[in-house]
This record gives sequence, structure tokens and C-alpha cells, in this order.
Amino acid sequence: MKTCELSSYYMQSCHLFSSLNLSSVISGTVCLHSAEDIPIEVLRQREAKWLDMLNSWDKWMAKKHKKVKERCQKGIPPSLRGRAWLYLTGGKVKREQNKGRFQELDNQPGDPKWVDIIERDLHRQFPFHEMFAARGGHGQQDLFRVLKAYTLYRPEEGYCQAQAPVAAVLLMHMPAEDAFWVLVQICEKYLPGYYSTGLEAIQLDGEILYALLRRVSPVAHRHLKNHKLEPILYMTEWFMCAFSRTLPWASVLRVWDMFLCEGVKILFRVGLVLLKCMLGSQEKLKSCQGLYETMQLLRAIHPQYMQERFLVHEIIELSVTERDIEKEHHAQLRSWKESHGDLHCKSPPRMHGAKAIMAAEPPSRQDLRQRPTIIVESPLASMTDEVQAEDTERSRKANKKSHKTTITPPMEEVHPYPPSTDPSPLLQHLTLQKSEESLSSAEHDTYL
Repeated sequence: MKTCELSSYYMQSCHLFSSLNLSSVISGTVCLHSAEDIPIEVLRQREAKWLDMLNSWDKWMAKKHKKVKERCQKGIPPSLRGRAWLYLTGGKVKREQNKGRFQELDNQPGDPKWVDIIERDLHRQFPFHEMFAARGGHGQQDLFRVLKAYTLYRPEEGYCQAQAPVAAVLLMHMPAEDAFWVLVQICEKYLPGYYSTGLEAIQLDGEILYALLRRVSPVAHRHLKNHKLEPILYMTEWFMCAFSRTLPWASVLRVWDMFLCEGVKILFRVGLVLLKCMLGSQEKLKSCQGLYETMQLLRAIHPQYMQERFLVHEIIELSVTERDIEKEHHAQLRSWKESHGDLHCKSPPRMHGAKAIMAAEPPSRQDLRQRPTIIVESPLASMTDEVQAEDTERSRKANKKSHKTTITPPMEEVHPYPPSTDPSPLLQHLTLQKSEESLSSAEHDTYL
């Protein structure tokens, strides 16, 4: 299928899917899912562990990566999620190695073509979240800054609609500059080529997903094959938006914790789990005997399959590895060249998660050093220095009187703020409704 034909076909399907989404909202199938209830004591312990990891990030990634992965699977504490994502993606290192670059891009006017499109998309991203609810509010302003900066950073790619929800999720957890560098890492390392013209990379991954489904759920694979339902019609929004517009909010955060740690295999696992759960038995297929009914089913996934605890368990249990994906990638690439010729968009190689990114671009300790945004000098610090000076002077005079040589033990350092046993309080994130509500019913995404 030619690119222009594919684009036209996909745009038509987006209009169809959007009408299906509206129907599901009206019928009440959109459900809210709250995060798992974690005892506060457990949460505080996890925060302390993550603080320790972030303080020695290079050592943990080099020697204890398995433990980092396990902690990402358990869920990153909300109060540290933004900082953890910044470190996992290598965005922290990228920012330190390009100091002042974001400000430079931010001060430029931007290409009018992209600026106009971005401005039209701003109000459509999570309009029920307080950060993006107000037109022209600080959330929309930061979203514009991040997306505009990316079009200047990668002018050959420009802007793609699917980048907006990804950037919006990042902005809910970190400042604009950090969000920009994490977006750069996602576009270049995790999902290279996804947002380039032609959708070649996403088409290839669609075929990889379809091939892997044959092993995971032969029944679902056979059904999709019989109805000639091409992968790009149901998985494009899933993968390009990293499920941020598909899953309940609590599940989105857990998926992103694992995705930014382990790489794109997590997105493949989520897609495979959803397809297996919705189409994996003859009983389930009774209600979708045609292409339209199947598409409708995949756009109204049953809430129990997207529930945080269930979905995370299924993702972890599903045995799909980086090797499986790379093996299938090479097979699909050969098939693509036979039918389409060489790829028009030459994307950099995909990095499978945080460890691969760090191995490819080893950071310095200086790049990983944490720098507080606000530094407050304690009034007690000067008082402590005066007390120490007085004590030292008294000790010196006493030594002179005794005429004895004594070794004074080093004075214990007095810290004005002793280490807290209670890390910073939890950030309260709004539980968002499903992704459909980030769209007006009269507007439709094309991701082209």
C-alpha cells in the first residue's frame, strides 16, 4: 500500500474511531481507575530507596540494574517520578551536555507553519487536568514551548500530533526544560522514526506486533488476518502516544515507569495483552464478526483488562524480549524492502531502555550530579560556625595551660537540618479519565 493511500485510509479510520469513542463516553463505558492503595509506610520506604539510587545512579545502573528494573515494575513513587524519568531516559545527561540550548530554542520564534498547528492542538491535550484546562494557562504555554523547541531542534522532522500528549504527560511531572530533553530522548532513542513523515517506523512495528501475536494468541491473529485488519489501524495511537490516550491514568503511569526503564518491548507487551484479552477466544469473537465490529471492540477495551494491577501483572509475565523484537524487526525490514524498496527515513538504531542508553553514551559523574532548583542558606549555619570557633578557642587555651600534648577527637559536624526520615510528601496527581476525553468530539487526530 502506498504512503498516500495509507494516509488517506488511516485518516478515514481516525474519524470512525473518534465517533466510536464518543459513543463509548455517552454509553458510560469510560471508567475511572484509582491507583493501587499503597500503605504510607511502604511508600516512604520506596522513596528512601529511590533517593539512594538517584544519588548513585551510575553505580546502580552498572551493577544493580536488575534491582532498578524491579523497582520500576513496582511503580516509581509519585514524589520522585519526574526525577526518575529524567535519569532513566538519559535526559539529565543530555540537559547537562547542552546547557543553555533549550533557552536558545525557546527564544527563537519558530517556523510559522509548525507554530500554527501546535497552537491549534494545545487545548486538546488532557483538558480535564487542571494544568491544561485554561486556554493560555501555564500548562498550555509550557506545552507550546516544548513542542516548538523540538521543531527547531529537529527541523527535518518538525511536529507530529502524537508528540503533544507525550509532552503533556512529561510536563505533569517536570519543568519545561527537563520535559523537552526527555521528549528528545523518547523520539530519538526509544521510538526513532515514529514521528517522521511517512509513518514507516510505526508501520514496521505494526507488522512486528502482528507477527508476535501469532505466537502469543493464534486465535486473535487468525481473526485479524481473516478480516484483513491492518495493524496500523488499531495500534498507531497506542504506540505513538505510548498508551497515554488509551489506558486509565494509574495504568498509564505504571506503563511509563516500565517503558522508560526497559524500552519499547513494554509497549509491545501492552498491545499484545490487550489484543489477547479482547480477541483471544472464540467466545469473545462472537460479538465481532466483521472488520467494523472488531475495530469498535479494540477502541472500547473492557475496563478490567486495563486495570492497573491486572495489566502490570500480565505485562511482566508475558515473555517478549528485546531479542524477539529485533529478530522480527530484521525479518519485517527484509519484507519491506522487497515490497516497498529502501526506507525513505533513515532513523538511528533503537535503544532498548535505560541501560542501553547509558552504555551507548556513558555519562560523567558531573552530568549525573543532582542540583537543587532552589538553594536556601540556613540562618543556623552561621551560628553553628560561631559556636565551633568559640569551642576551638577554649580548647586551645586549655591545652596551653595543661602543657600536655593531647589528640582531640574530631568534632562531630553539626548539621542544621538532620536527615529526614519522612521524605517529601506525595504529589497528588489527578485521576484522569480515559484518553478519549483529551479530544473534542468535533475534532479528530490524524497523527500525520
